[in-house]
Amino acid sequence: VQLQASGGGLAQAGGSLRLSCVVSGVIFSINDMRWFRQAPGKQRELVAVITSGGSTSYVDSVKGRFTISRDNTKSALYLQMNSLKPEDTAVYYCNLYYRNLVYWGQGTLVTVSS
Repeated sequence: VQLQASGGGLAQAGGSLRLSCVVSGVIFSINDMRWFRQAPGKQRELVAVITSGGSTSYVDSVKGRFTISRDNTKSALYLQMNSLKPEDTAVYYCNLYYRNLVYWGQGTLVTVSS
């Protein structure tokens, strides 16, 4: 199982970025997928979840600004991040639970300047 994340970078406050995560080695469409993030000096936190059926949920701090989505034809997970804030600065990880194991993407750094 491999998760390949991309799309991070530098953005100004109020700007947008779109993260992608391509998954291989599993039947992508039947798995719930998650985005986590870890800011410097802080614990990793769950940002957004999308179920196999397409239901979504978000941590309160990103509601209304971030959108998680998936394209099962491409085995791809996305996180559209709008109205970015400096406190969104973190390494973002895609995540998958599969057969009682946890798999992580390599992380992609998002830096938001004020």
